[in-house]
Amino acid sequence: MAKLLVMREGVIEQTVQLTKERMTVGRHKHNDIVLNHGAVSGEHALITTILDDSFLEDLQSTNGTFVNGHRIGKHFLQHKDVIKMAKYHLEFVSDGIRPLAAAAATIPAMPVPPSASIPAAPNTQFAELPLAHIEVLNGTNAGKTLSLTKPVTSLGRPGVQVVVITRAPEGYSVAHVEGDKSPLLNGDPMPRQPHPLNAGDILDLSGILMAFRVS
Repeated sequence: MAKLLVMREGVIEQTVQLTKERMTVGRHKHNDIVLNHGAVSGEHALITTILDDSFLEDLQSTNGTFVNGHRIGKHFLQHKDVIKMAKYHLEFVSDGIRPLAAAAATIPAMPVPPSASIPAAPNTQFAELPLAHIEVLNGTNAGKTLSLTKPVTSLGRPGVQVVVITRAPEGYSVAHVEGDKSPLLNGDPMPRQPHPLNAGDILDLSGILMAFRVS
């Protein structure tokens, strides 16, 4: 799990685990990370964390948000990036626990929620179906792939946003099964009911872009 080391004048004042998908940074007390300095805006910046990737966005702050000395609007955070807000320095530390590998840890395979009535056919019925895979297009895992060899493969973060891809004799389909915010399929909200997948289709799970590829 990634974290921020919040420092002022070289002294670490806080260590904040990025446990939520959206965490605000600012002077006001309602923020997830409170920086008590007059030059910090009430709501200064937003950190969005999806899977292993964290994105920093300046919320039109008065004095700006800087990463490694450069003023940013939006920035994809990487290990050891130093964020400057007024007198504060926040060091981003990524533990790198969940790399995308053969076990598909970054795009976890998990049980389909009970509410998802999506049929799973036995593997013996797939003899004529071409193999397909998901390719990650952005973030730290860009270029990594996940083979769709199971009858049902789930992608996303439980409790936040989950989609399932079903492999059936008639082809591959995708459906949104968990989470209030709809993921996107080719730029449009993904349906709750299974929708056919075609080669080159783009899935967007909270900013993580993935392409459906047919071998």
